[in-house]
Amino acid sequence: MMYAFGVDIGGTTVKMGLLDYEGNIEESWEIPTRTENNGENILPDIAASIKAKIEERGFTKESIAGVGVGAPGAVDSNGIIYQAVNIGWGRKNLQEELEGLLDLPVKAGNDANVAALGEAWKGGGRGHNDMLMVTLGTGVGGGIIIGGKIVNGVAGSGGEIGHIHIEDNETKRCGCGNKGCFEQYASATGIVLLASRILGATEKDSVLRRGQLSSKGIFDAAKAGDELAIEVTRKYGYYLGKGLATCATILNPEVIVIGGGVSKCGTIIFDLLRPSFEEYVFEGCRDTEFALAQLGNDAGICGAAKMVIDP
Repeated sequence: MMYAFGVDIGGTTVKMGLLDYEGNIEESWEIPTRTENNGENILPDIAASIKAKIEERGFTKESIAGVGVGAPGAVDSNGIIYQAVNIGWGRKNLQEELEGLLDLPVKAGNDANVAALGEAWKGGGRGHNDMLMVTLGTGVGGGIIIGGKIVNGVAGSGGEIGHIHIEDNETKRCGCGNKGCFEQYASATGIVLLASRILGATEKDSVLRRGQLSSKGIFDAAKAGDELAIEVTRKYGYYLGKGLATCATILNPEVIVIGGGVSKCGTIIFDLLRPSFEEYVFEGCRDTEFALAQLGNDAGICGAAKMVIDP
């Protein structure tokens, strides 16, 4: 039986998994991400952990298809990562270095893109060859799957949908340096910003004025009937739908899979985004399906393994 290793490098831990060719996770574990000295120990630690697992399981090299890796930065089709600030890396050939440490085939990609591939294979996008994965967290991440394969772009920046420009009247700068980016409104921090502005424009009472604002608190208040919270979520849905309409018009995916912390509010998010999505999307893309991500933290290791199972 053939197996593959999936590796998802995060700022605190490296998630690792052993998967069979059907995408079943035989075993998963984590090791610390040692970011000191510009992250020089990260790849050797990964290699040592995989070697130990191979020895523990009594595998031969012939039974291992290879190792897939998702990393937090732009990764091109040759496995070169240009920068990963959170783990201390500058430009390096991630693929080549890990292959040298393991003497096994390695395939590397951007972590958001790799997670998208995992969702396309075993999660919310299962059964679809053309999919956009959208992660609504602190920022807005994206991963594009066309014909069952990741779209990296020439420098590994394919899928950076969080920085599509959707608002001309914004005065606050996004983390990327521009103004009016999609993630300034559609992220978890974006909905908090929208709530702050709406609360600041009126003296109307709301439970949102009590305690610290959070995306979960805003959605919970809206579900409970709080009028200002409902206004915030509708505004949020407007921006989310508008941004996704732009993405759908360009990509024409079969399905848009939504993950990340904000997605935990459930399918209500589809009701919120649909009106502006249908207002702005190209007619031929109006029937795009929406689904929630299903794999959670396993999406990265599933997608990473898929890259070497089906290169």
